[in-house]
Parts: sequence; structure tokens; C-alpha cells
Amino acid sequence: MGEKKIKKNKERCTLQEILTIIGGKWSMSIIYALFPGKRRFSELERMVTGINTRMLVKELKNMEANGIVVRKVFATVPPTVEYMLTDKGKKLEPIIDQLYQWGVEYVGDGVT
Repeated sequence: MGEKKIKKNKERCTLQEILTIIGGKWSMSIIYALFPGKRRFSELERMVTGINTRMLVKELKNMEANGIVVRKVFATVPPTVEYMLTDKGKKLEPIIDQLYQWGVEYVGDGVT
């Protein structure tokens, strides 16, 4: 009986960690925008409607630190920066697609 309780607490903690990594308001939208492949910073800024530059930078840094995205800087003037999903990040695609489908079914109109 005590073993189940320990397992439950461990799962709950894991879920909290997952939400820390990808639970930001903008994280899933950014990851979704990166599914087709690498994107420049300015492309992401245009694709993720409503996000400001500061928040995009913050979310990308968090996802980079957690191994979800890779940042590549090119020595150009002005500097060119590209982001792409890591293998770890790509594994989120079916999960986010399922969440999207759930939203279409249960949230209704307005899910984009």
C-alpha cells in the first residue's frame, strides 16, 4: 500500500517537471512552429502570434537549457540565428498533435 503512494508522488513530481520544461504559455506554440524544421528567430516571432521578443528569447533559452531546441548562430552582419528541435524535442510532436486534436474536439472554435 505504501509503495503505490510513493509511486503516485513520484509521478506527480515528474509531471510538474514536464510542465516546467514545456508548460510555459508559449512553449508548445514555439515547438509546434519548429516541427517542419529549422526556423530563424524572426520567423518564429512572426509565426507565434502575440508573443513579444523578450518572451520568445526567454522561452527559447529555457527550451535550449532543457535540451528541446538547438540554437545555431551564424557569423553574419547582422547575426543570423536559427533554432531547431533536438531529437528529444521531436519526440513531442505526437503528444502536441494529440493535445491539439483534443482541443479541437473539446475546446471548440478558436483553436489554431
